[in-house]
Order: sequence, then C-alpha cells, then structure tokens
Amino acid sequence: WRAQVERRGIRDSHTALTKSAVQQWATQREAEIMAGAVSPWPRKTLADALQRYGREVTAAKRGARAEQLRLDAIERHFPALCSKLLAEIGPEDVAAWRDARLAKVTPGSVQRDINILRHLWSVAINEWRWAPAPGPWNGLRMPGNNPPRDRLLGWREIRRIMRRCGYVTGRPPQTGLQGVAWALLVSLRTAMRAGEVMGLTLASVDLGRGVVTLESHKTAEQVGARRVPLTPAGRRLLSVLCAAAEKPGDRLIGLSPASLDTLFRRAARSALVEGAHFHDARATGLTSMSRRMDVLTLARISGHRDLQLLLSTYYRETAADISARLARPTPARR
Repeated sequence: WRAQVERRGIRDSHTALTKSAVQQWATQREAEIMAGAVSPWPRKTLADALQRYGREVTAAKRGARAEQLRLDAIERHFPALCSKLLAEIGPEDVAAWRDARLAKVTPGSVQRDINILRHLWSVAINEWRWAPAPGPWNGLRMPGNNPPRDRLLGWREIRRIMRRCGYVTGRPPQTGLQGVAWALLVSLRTAMRAGEVMGLTLASVDLGRGVVTLESHKTAEQVGARRVPLTPAGRRLLSVLCAAAEKPGDRLIGLSPASLDTLFRRAARSALVEGAHFHDARATGLTSMSRRMDVLTLARISGHRDLQLLLSTYYRETAADISARLARPTPARR
C-alpha cells in the first residue's frame, strides 16, 4: 500500500504492507507538517543569511565596508529577529523591526537597511533556496528617503576653512589638513565626489585636453569609466598637483576618503562652520555651474544619468537667489 500526503507545499509518500500502516504514517506525517516540524527549506536563520550575504555579496561591492557595518549592526541589535528561521519570518516581523528602527534613526537610514535586506531575501530565495517566494517585504509600508540637503558652502565659510587648514595658494599640500583644503577646492571647481577626488592620479588627468578620466566611481558598474570636463579653474588647480607628482600612479592628494571626512569635520568645527559636510562642496560647485550652462552639460560634468535627481538633490539655489537674478536688468540687444 502507498500513502501520499501534501500540506503547505510539502509532498511526501510512503509504502507499507498493510493499509492501516500507511494510514497511520499519513496521519502522523500530516501532523508533523502542520506543526512545522517538517519544512522544504533548510533550517537557516537570518543571522546565517546576513553572514553569508556579507561574505559572498557585500564583499564584492565598492561600498563593502559601510554595508558590512550595517549588516553587523542588524545582527547585534536585533538578536531575537536574527535567531528566527529565514523561511518563517513574516511581514509582521519585519514591520516590527522597521518601527523599532524608526524610533531611533531617520527614515532614510531605515530605507537603506531595507534595500539591503530586500536584496538579501532575493538572493536567498532565487540562489540559495533558503526561503519561499515572495518573501516578507511585499506590501510593507516603506519609510522613504530623507529630504535632500539644501546646505551650500558660502565663500566666507570656505575662506575660514581654507585658513584653518593652512592652505597656501600655488603650493602643493604638505600636511593632511592642507590636503583637505586642496580636495575642497578641487571638488568645488570640478563637482567631483570625495572618493573621486581622492582617487585622482597623474595618469588620470589630461591637462592638455582638460579632461579627467575616472576608472572608479559610483556608477562605474553601469557606465564604465567616466570622463569629467574641467573648468579653467579646475585645470589650474590640478596643474599644481600634477607638477608635484613624480610617477603616473601617484595619487595627487594622499588621503583616504575616511580620513578626508574626519579631518574636514574637525577643520569646519574649528573654523566655526556649522552643519557642513564635505559633499556639500559638490553641490555648491554644481549650483554655481548651473548659472552658466545648460542642464545637459551640467549632467555631463556631474555624471548624473537622472536629470530629476540632479535637479532635486544637487541644484541647491534658493528661491531668493533665483528671484534676485530675475530682477537684474537684461543686457540690451544690438
């Protein structure tokens, strides 16, 4: 005799010499399945998934260090959730985690965590076969991103920071703080990100054509190498740094992005410049350039593929500034 059972997507069969034996087996097996003792998914917890995702997926990303810190924080601060089997975590579990996080950090930070976890579930479902589709995230209310910053660096603030860093016009940086000053000026004149400025080498700068070639940047996986056209002011700054470099592979500013951020915050506080981030230099540079060129040229300089993102996030001219420009007299046409 053969008995076949199917419950909760689990199918099983058994043979015996008598009908009563297979009926007894079928009854017991169904009870085990309904009680959760039998599952088609491996007994892997969320902690197991976080660790494997960190080794196999996060480690291959450009922002591996920052993402790994987020994975470690989830495992450290939510042990109860991380000890649950991945296949048994439902929408109510991740909703409770979301609400607990929102009580302590900004919605944008929670949204970044959710983006990582949703991809983790996608990999676990499609590649590892650790959990059933579609996962617990469908229909969950998302916190959304933080509103974009509207902070610009004023020229008086820039002057105070430069003075605090010991900047000397035309002299290459000799100290870490002087390197911060040079990086700030380069970002203001080229609208490059901190990591892009720190990655500049003698070989990547073509002063003759006025072009910088960035092999490594935020969207390198999608668009490959990016070529940044230089403004005249940016070309003058980089010519001083290139003249001080000896080998093609030498970095023009010998700081890491992490050191740059730490030193900039310290210099800004010392110069009594409140609420400034180094990334504000990029936005300040793009806002200044937007007054002299069209949006497509601006996108070519900044590397943005989404013009809406460029407009809403990096173009930070205030309504009062625009009103003042509109009030200026228009030059008479001949």
